[in-house]
Amino acid sequence: MTASVQSVINNPENVANSGDLEMNWAMKAYEHAETYFNIICSVDPTLLKLTQNDDAIYSKFKKDFRCFKLDVLDEEQLKSAGAKVAWREFCEHFKDEVESHNFGTLIRLNCKEGYSDKNSIFGYRVQFLAIEIARNREGLNSDLRFTQKSNTREHTADT
Repeated sequence: MTASVQSVINNPENVANSGDLEMNWAMKAYEHAETYFNIICSVDPTLLKLTQNDDAIYSKFKKDFRCFKLDVLDEEQLKSAGAKVAWREFCEHFKDEVESHNFGTLIRLNCKEGYSDKNSIFGYRVQFLAIEIARNREGLNSDLRFTQKSNTREHTADT
């Protein structure tokens, strides 16, 4: 990581919106999303461990966000004024345990679908982890292996 990028990460308020920087972050978020989606479509997501802190993240998420709807996210659960305060506190709780806890990432709104313009929202890494750890443990991502394989077979048969 270059010194200038590290400087921006450590002091983002000192930098005006930089198109290049935003594009790099967007590309990283997309690459991460694509990699993660390929993994949950290839293996049983209930067996995945995303971090060494999965148990703590899951436990705190279920405690702090008891009524959180996991299958199809409501943007209000992430972006409303009250949600922002709750999520900020949640993220800060893991700032020393989760590397890059506040980096931007893409979160799927509907767990039955892949990443797309319509099905993605920008969030923080710890939000992503909390939601996806819960989806994996509760079996909400499990059908993706089978639907993605059948979609690939159908596409191959059509060509």
